[in-house]
Amino acid sequence: MTARSVADATNDSGDERYSRHILLTELGEAGQKKIRQAHALVIGAGGLGSPACYYMASAGTGRITLVDDDRVELSNLQRQILHFTDRIGENKAHSGARTIGQINPDVQVIPVTERLDAGLLESLIEDVTVVLDCTDNFATRHIINRVCVARRVPLVSGTALRFDGQVSLFDLRRDDAPCYACFYSADMEFVDRKAAQHGVFAPMIGAIGTIQAMEALKLIAGIGKSLSQRVLLFDALEVKWTEMYLERDPQCQVCAK
Repeated sequence: MTARSVADATNDSGDERYSRHILLTELGEAGQKKIRQAHALVIGAGGLGSPACYYMASAGTGRITLVDDDRVELSNLQRQILHFTDRIGENKAHSGARTIGQINPDVQVIPVTERLDAGLLESLIEDVTVVLDCTDNFATRHIINRVCVARRVPLVSGTALRFDGQVSLFDLRRDDAPCYACFYSADMEFVDRKAAQHGVFAPMIGAIGTIQAMEALKLIAGIGKSLSQRVLLFDALEVKWTEMYLERDPQCQVCAK
């Protein structure tokens, strides 16, 4: 497709906003249509959820359900770029929805202000294309993983603390795909480490959240090679990426049942 025909196509369909995506041979109009028809469930509107939502929204994801029961605090603003100083005290899901609407009014945003549990997630995941886990505690991550395994919904998981981050995609539509519990067993004891106690480098968490959006959009459009069965580890101090391969655990208490 020539630049002229792309311009004509985007103008005819009102998609000038997405013209640079449509120019990509791998993505094109077909891939952009899939993005516009997709429903992304983003759990957490903090440091990871902020950049993830920016790019999911700017790319034209049709619907974004954003879940967070927390409120914006001044200390969040160093990295949680969905929120602004005049939003302090506002619920993060509502604040994030306002920002997403300003980024791209084409996107339907559904803010959910309740604290996530298995029952709430079951009610939200019915027609979801992909889940982005942008939370900061192991208990919630395992709840998300169990529901995604049961519903066979792809899960993009990210974590970040201090100068270290990791990201992976669990394509639970596939019978051979590992799940989050294959990597971190559900019966292991973990102590959650929070940014409030240990700190977090803002651009690093932005990089991880952005990769979560990238993997989600690739999966929606059906392009490229995903991070399924791989985990990327990022050391921001050394500017070093490390790749680990992950196999399905035949004894996994979640996906091997």
